[in-house]
Amino acid sequence: MPLTDATERAAEVLKEHRESIDRLDAILVYTLAERFAHTQAVGRLKAAHDLPPSDPAREAQQIERLENLADRAGLDPDFAKAFLNFIIQEVIRHHKKHQE
Repeated sequence: MPLTDATERAAEVLKEHRESIDRLDAILVYTLAERFAHTQAVGRLKAAHDLPPSDPAREAQQIERLENLADRAGLDPDFAKAFLNFIIQEVIRHHKKHQE
């Protein structure tokens, strides 16, 4: 069954969207890796100076900041908050490992 011009165009647009999504996924992964490299360094620094693995005041500031960024970007602030909370918990887990 031959494809119509509209179907072919839709397939091309779908392909372009998927290529963009794949590039953005790669950016997210590499960005998270870079972020975790910095938080690992913070964890080592905290462990070396006997500082607590978490900083609730900093975490609250970051959550508020990310919610504002998300709102301006048109992203659901609740999703952004949940995402940052997930990252913060992973960072704290890493910091605790450095203190052991």
